[in-house]
Amino acid sequence: MFLKHPNAKVTINICGSLTDLLSEHGAQDVLDGLKRLAQKKQLEFVDTAKYHAILPLIPKHEIQEQIRLNHKTNSHFFKEVYKTRGFFPPEMCYSDEVAGILKIMQYDWVLVSGIACQSEWPLDYISSVSCDSSYIKIFFRDDIISNKISFHNTNSVAFIKDLVNLLKGKRDIYVITAMDAETFGHHIRNWEKTFLADVYETIDGLKRKSKKTLPRACKKIISELREIPQIDVLTMSEILERFPIRKTKPALASSWSTSKDEVLKGNYYPLWKDPSNLIHKLQWRCLNICFELVEKVVHLRSNNKEVSRFSALARTYLDKAVFSCQFWWANKSRGTWDINLINKGLMLQEEVLLNVHKAINLSVASDKTKKDFYRKIFLFRRLANRVRDMLAAG
Repeated sequence: MFLKHPNAKVTINICGSLTDLLSEHGAQDVLDGLKRLAQKKQLEFVDTAKYHAILPLIPKHEIQEQIRLNHKTNSHFFKEVYKTRGFFPPEMCYSDEVAGILKIMQYDWVLVSGIACQSEWPLDYISSVSCDSSYIKIFFRDDIISNKISFHNTNSVAFIKDLVNLLKGKRDIYVITAMDAETFGHHIRNWEKTFLADVYETIDGLKRKSKKTLPRACKKIISELREIPQIDVLTMSEILERFPIRKTKPALASSWSTSKDEVLKGNYYPLWKDPSNLIHKLQWRCLNICFELVEKVVHLRSNNKEVSRFSALARTYLDKAVFSCQFWWANKSRGTWDINLINKGLMLQEEVLLNVHKAINLSVASDKTKKDFYRKIFLFRRLANRVRDMLAAG
């Protein structure tokens, strides 16, 4: 669709885990297509976490690990076109700590949900917020317009009308829409044609002088609106070049699925760590044991190559075990419930601890140190079994 519409532009994040899978399963044409769009300046890549972890909920060094892995993987596949100035936190889960880490890792901007905005809504300026002794730029997603697209509640005419209505006497504004890529064609069949392509064709049509060749949607818009401003489709970093930067209040901790009431109650990431969700509590206790033991085992001093090998395997499995879906699918009261995907998270964590267990057994650590490891591993098993009993019963 993008190759057929050379004026269409898009900013995307693609998790390195997906890039790996596309390559492994013979979808090199998809990777080549993305690379070609980037070469044509139609596509801007942004970074994210390789295994789709909820970054504000994991330790600082794990955040950095996820980001480094993602950049390394995608740089391998996309080569020189994988140039990233910006960052998309999985599920737009944002916190001040994450912003500080991104700035240290030299990202220029981050995209967050509109619910996080505490200042005047940024239509004609770009927010810049304090991160320790520095600043990072923040783009706020227009949640209303984006959700209309995500939930099939608009069309090209209504979408462009929404943009025009936001202008309200201003000379120039920008609007950020963001949604899952699978919205187009998977969640909503043919939506990449009946909406995306139609929007790009309509925007192109509105710029033409000859009304005889205008698409039907253009004619409808012209007939209904007195004045139609010029509409440009830009990548995120291109917007940075067109609008002034203004220091603003910090963005609120939130996700793109967090309501205003939840933010006010301090329940910032309810689909992944809701204080009232017992399974979430048990899941995070299990994962935190993995974080603790892997951190300890990789720092064991040992000349034994097997200890190093199993420690490295534990580290590799942990990178995968942080994936967000195990928590998202543990929300029975919200209608997102899958016992096998919840269990999959526990199984990955068990692979982590199997290799931790092997490494500590082979090591020359003291008996006391080994007993501390065994107690934590035993506690994990009890907690994991409790989760499974709840899944089987409920």
